[in-house]
Amino acid sequence: MEILITALLIVILLVIAATFSALLRDGRGHTPPVESHEAWSALDLPSINYTLRIF
Repeated sequence: MEILITALLIVILLVIAATFSALLRDGRGHTPPVESHEAWSALDLPSINYTLRIF
């Protein structure tokens, strides 16, 4: 019984360590910033609120 508890504890510690390692290596925070090179335009969107257009 002690061997089973020890093995289970080791597996739990390995899972926690692997999770922590994966979170550190996932690359978030190292992505390039998003840049916009074209001017923004509304194209064919209405210039007034939709609820005001009903009345």
